[in-house]
Amino acid sequence: MDKFNIYQQIAERTQGDIYIGIVGPVRTGKSTFIKRFMDLLVIPNIENTYQKERAIDELPQSASGRTIMTTEPKFIPNEAVEVVIDENVQLKVRMIDCVGYMVKGAMGHLENNAPRMVSTPWYDHQIPFEEAAELGTKKVINEHSTIGIVITTDGSISDIPREDYVEAERRVITELKDINRPFVVIINSTNPRDSETLKLRDEMEQKYGVTVIAMDCLQMRIDDVDTVMEKVLHEFPICEIGINIPKWVEALDDSHWLKADIINSIRDTFKAATKIRAIKDALPSFEQYEFVKRVAVDKVSLGEGTVLIDLSAADGLLYRILSEESGMEIEGEHKLISLIKDLARVKKEYDRVEYALHEVKVKGYGMVSPQMEELTLEEPEIIKQGNKFGVKLRASAPSIHIVRYKQKCNCNKRRYRYNKTA
Repeated sequence: MDKFNIYQQIAERTQGDIYIGIVGPVRTGKSTFIKRFMDLLVIPNIENTYQKERAIDELPQSASGRTIMTTEPKFIPNEAVEVVIDENVQLKVRMIDCVGYMVKGAMGHLENNAPRMVSTPWYDHQIPFEEAAELGTKKVINEHSTIGIVITTDGSISDIPREDYVEAERRVITELKDINRPFVVIINSTNPRDSETLKLRDEMEQKYGVTVIAMDCLQMRIDDVDTVMEKVLHEFPICEIGINIPKWVEALDDSHWLKADIINSIRDTFKAATKIRAIKDALPSFEQYEFVKRVAVDKVSLGEGTVLIDLSAADGLLYRILSEESGMEIEGEHKLISLIKDLARVKKEYDRVEYALHEVKVKGYGMVSPQMEELTLEEPEIIKQGNKFGVKLRASAPSIHIVRYKQKCNCNKRRYRYNKTA
């Protein structure tokens, strides 16, 4: 998809305000992702010099190792800034960084072998760092973001093994799914194209039923940013599904079995397709119905959340329906042409008497006037009147007179006697 089109449609879906919640386990590279995202997409497109400088100053710090760098949720920049992607595409962007869910082996949540106590905006007393981190993460997920990006890792970016991240990533993915927030998952890896990383990506997509992208957040490029945002677009809910069906199907009564079957099949096929990306996965099951020849996506408007699907009827279905509706056997085009010729001839004859039949029903009498081609001219006759001469022309033509007559019938009941004989 064209870059400008991606952000234009995101603007339509979010009413121009993009609040991106960056969540996931601790020590996965969330701050690194935010810094690269801001450097590549946001800061270069901020026109106001003061806002640009302030946004640079507010970028998060990141470092390798086990020590937790982010200590509280943070808006970056502190106030949403207008980003001009194109003359027709303006967005207000703000990212939300959070501590994340704790994982085994991370450092910074303990102090002198006891839970580290911190102050938060939500309580008038100090609470353990781990509790504050979870509370802040939940608030980012539920209250502050319009779209979400989950950052996890395969373990290659630090010395914390992959298995220690699994439970924390499961929790955050489950919470985002529960509130139906559009989001994607990023596996932060130093080897994003490695076969093991791609295998992990596929396993996570199968396990969680979400879109997973493998990338190196530290080496992220603008093309990677565009890919992430396009994938997020496909996670928005579907607002409307339109089906293009053959015109002859539209002409059938709503109670017709074919029309009813098509409507029921649409409901059954797409009842579980709540997101844009689910449409293509649902289409193959549509082809199990005998009345479908081919089904394909015609148009997707990501900005409006609408999908238009083309449905082609099975071969021979038109002639089957014509046979059922007409009571005549129509096996193909040759039979259809022959029947249309016969019906056209009969209709022409009926058109002559149609008005007369109407008059009979209303008045009791109707007349079918003769056609010009039915006129018969007799032999012209020369006539003389005084000193004047002329020619008499006579013509005749058949006309049909139809009279409504009320037929009466009397039935006489007779009794018969049968004599029994020995």
